[in-house]
Amino acid sequence: MGERPGGLRVGLDVGGSKVLGVLLDGPDARPVVRHSLRLPTDHGTEGVVGTAAEVVRGLCAAEGVDPADLTGVGLALPGIVDPRTGTVSHAVNLRIDLADVPVAALLAERLDPAGRVPVTVENDLNAAALGAAAVTGHADMALLALGTGLAAGLVLDGRLRRGHAGAAGEIGHLTYRPDGPPCACGQRGCLELYASGSALDASWPAPDDGRPVPAALFAAAAAGDPGAVAVRDAYADAVAAAVRVLVLGVDVARVVLGGGVAHVGAPLLRAVRDAVGRQGAASAFVASLGLAERIELAPADVPVGAVGAALATSPRPVTVPMPPVAPAVDGPVDRTPRPATDAPAGAPPASAERMD
Repeated sequence: MGERPGGLRVGLDVGGSKVLGVLLDGPDARPVVRHSLRLPTDHGTEGVVGTAAEVVRGLCAAEGVDPADLTGVGLALPGIVDPRTGTVSHAVNLRIDLADVPVAALLAERLDPAGRVPVTVENDLNAAALGAAAVTGHADMALLALGTGLAAGLVLDGRLRRGHAGAAGEIGHLTYRPDGPPCACGQRGCLELYASGSALDASWPAPDDGRPVPAALFAAAAAGDPGAVAVRDAYADAVAAAVRVLVLGVDVARVVLGGGVAHVGAPLLRAVRDAVGRQGAASAFVASLGLAERIELAPADVPVGAVGAALATSPRPVTVPMPPVAPAVDGPVDRTPRPATDAPAGAPPASAERMD
């Protein structure tokens, strides 16, 4: 195949409904997204590996290269992911129910039996944090994912922080209400029972018009519904507690709100900032930290999980600003990757969000 082009790598964000891939070019210091492609996920180990391989081949075809020319392929996956061994365990929404499934080795074999394509794996939240840091240019941040559960991906001093046992950022299982209901983890009153998307789903009826519960709740609160105002404010208080934990625990410069609830946008940001202000009003110390000013929304319409997965193929990925990214091609009908901008890194990023 000859010499590999400078820094071509693929990042794949693998979810229960889709595999979204990007082709990244250039060094970590100035990466550019060249192409993106999204295909529906086929479930099970064979299905996930097969879909991932198809996305990689489609991206390479758009660039006119062979998979063996890539410097690496990164997979961002849910479940228990071990980047050292390239395995994933109990990724139930992908129907990968076994432990230690060697998805990295299986994809590498599928792409090139000669073993010339290095494949790495990363937890999907960690990858999204790394991608969000690259897009925003924040070298010190937490991506607080308000999704089915509650957890944070940490990028500290420009480096992804996984923790000793890979549990860094699992703040959803800190106790928030000691007398609260039981959590699936075995404790009581865990923070994710109050500050996750699932907490909102349990607290407010689903609308008949198909809108997500968070959008309906915040709209009702804005219209003055007293019940909605109470639920919104209680939710914002719980998210504010999570922000406080992250800032007081590791003093991150930014807490970026992501996950499905963050699609609410500015009303969520305003509610959480207000709650942080109320909670810090009695403490000159907490007030001096400027917690509210550290909170922002995750960048919208940017595939931060796939970008982070691509960056994670480097031994020590560095977070830097990136240019805007063109929307991915969607669905099985038109599988031609769409070119993305070739603007230099550091151009103003698009704004906002990605995680379920």
